[in-house]
Amino acid sequence: MARNSHFMRAFTLIEVIVVLAIIVIMMAMVYPAYTTISERAKATKDMSNLRQIGITTQTYLNDSDGVLFSTTGSWMSQLYNADNSANSKYLSAWNVFLSPFDRPISPRSTSTKNANSALSYGINGTSGVVGMSTSRISKPTVFIMFAPTQKSGSRVDFQGVANTTNQSALAASSNVTVLAAASAPGGTAEGGTHNSRTRINALFADWHVEAMPWTTFTRTGATTDDPDAPLRWNP
Repeated sequence: MARNSHFMRAFTLIEVIVVLAIIVIMMAMVYPAYTTISERAKATKDMSNLRQIGITTQTYLNDSDGVLFSTTGSWMSQLYNADNSANSKYLSAWNVFLSPFDRPISPRSTSTKNANSALSYGINGTSGVVGMSTSRISKPTVFIMFAPTQKSGSRVDFQGVANTTNQSALAASSNVTVLAAASAPGGTAEGGTHNSRTRINALFADWHVEAMPWTTFTRTGATTDDPDAPLRWNP
């Protein structure tokens, strides 16, 4: 019995090309939506990290009469105990300090107990903020306390590190700071972390987290539409 010729028919080259073209077009339509969803997820996780840093800092302040960390050790060591992270009084997981926008490249490491543990966030680097009483902050809703600390360059990138091999090494690590566009370590960033580098998340002194325009985040002088700009980085 002869087989049905309908099932014997092979695809022609032009049909294969048409199918491939349709697949390419569909991928081109789906990919932007995927990247947008992925970026939103990262931005949400970034905000969650900052909220956790805010909650732990507020708890620390309750125990220290409102003084914003001691000047005798890094601010990171006062929230996280590298010797016994599981029983840390304030923050038990180092990965809260790692932004989803951060892609650590060696020697920076995502693991703890490392001399180059990646650190994506920094405290306001205005002179005298560490060791200051929060009662000195005139407008907590405007004053930025923590934010992602990028390094200079045309892409979203980070350079902050801390030595988490033990608690004394973490205490001796340099404070990671952010001040408008400049981070230490890191340099001067050229844009924010998301929305085509037009926006960045920040934790304010009243402990709310906000996704704000990069132009507003980096503004330090008063303008007609932003008279509070000088208070953003100076208490």
